[in-house]
Amino acid sequence: MLFASAREQSAVEVQCERLLHSPSARLRAEKHASFLFKGTEPLNEGFVTLDAARPWLFYWCLNGLALLKGPSCSISDKASSLKSAILECQHPDGGIGGGFGQLAHLAPTYATVLAAAIVGDEDVFAAIDRKAMYGWLMSLKQINGGFAIQHGGEVDTRAAYLALTVASLLNLMTEELVSGTYQWIISCQRYEGGLAGCPDGEAHTGPSFCALAALCILDKPGRLEEALDLPALLRWLTHCQMAVEGGFSGRTNKLVDGCYSWWTGAQLAIVETALGGSVELFDRSALSAYILKCCQSEKRGGLRDKPGKSADYYHTCYCLAGLSITQSHFSFHSDDTLDENMGSHAYNWHVRSDTEQTIVTTLHPLFSIPPECARRLRGWSTAQSGHPPSFQGA
Repeated sequence: MLFASAREQSAVEVQCERLLHSPSARLRAEKHASFLFKGTEPLNEGFVTLDAARPWLFYWCLNGLALLKGPSCSISDKASSLKSAILECQHPDGGIGGGFGQLAHLAPTYATVLAAAIVGDEDVFAAIDRKAMYGWLMSLKQINGGFAIQHGGEVDTRAAYLALTVASLLNLMTEELVSGTYQWIISCQRYEGGLAGCPDGEAHTGPSFCALAALCILDKPGRLEEALDLPALLRWLTHCQMAVEGGFSGRTNKLVDGCYSWWTGAQLAIVETALGGSVELFDRSALSAYILKCCQSEKRGGLRDKPGKSADYYHTCYCLAGLSITQSHFSFHSDDTLDENMGSHAYNWHVRSDTEQTIVTTLHPLFSIPPECARRLRGWSTAQSGHPPSFQGA
């Protein structure tokens, strides 16, 4: 007798196998662009459940459009609406909420900062109150080195990654802000090899990506070999690539999901870099085939979790992000001058594309936005003061 989970796995394999044996699929960029543009416009009442995710809608859709590239995917005209959203959702004490009048929370704050970086407009950058942001980030810092995701919220690797990404891009890193954070994150590695949201949690590739990326924001990727049990992490990550489907699952004994093309694929790209970049650690061709043949919505555009599911903005963004990982290899080159500034390690990553014709834009493996967007916002933030604003009186 098969358990329900085994029956579900078998059914997914049958669906994917049929699609994977179909003729070569191309990326339906125009359909996906049209789908994503709709997400940046006023939405109907059916989207009320996403009221607290307005900054995420901006990020998912703008990042998806940036990935698709080309004249039909211009996003410069979204600067004004993004600036208005920031001013409406920004809390007076720092941080950004999911909607007007909502409490500041690290998730929409992260999404807003990334969306601003993608748009690349200095008026949008200036709408973010960096001084208040630093004070708010410090108020979330925990004695153990972790961060709460909001006041009174959970403390996990996701929150640490979100906080460090915001601090890095806005040049808000200080010794006080990151004290103890590296050690707290490495304490979250579990017996399976992956990292969990907290020291006693279950290994999951979402929190594990957050943990690994956060460690690389704080220090060079080469340090991962001494900080973590890297062979165990690698064994766990590679077992997440499904033998039949070619895509990734997020946890042991779970189904394939298109979004893990990024969460798991980016981790493997990071580990490749930590090990010197000489060995390819996952089957990029199989992952690309899963995304192109199993995740694209034929009718209205957008990408999905797996066959039988509907396309949505979240999966469209992260499936396309995963596709970018399949065409990219990364390297890290230390810059002694740059390394003098806290949070600067993330800007020493470099990309090499091995395909003759890339079909999507390359993303930064730590930030999930185009590398030039990350450098532009970081450069602008550094130029404002040259150093983080003082926490005192923030």
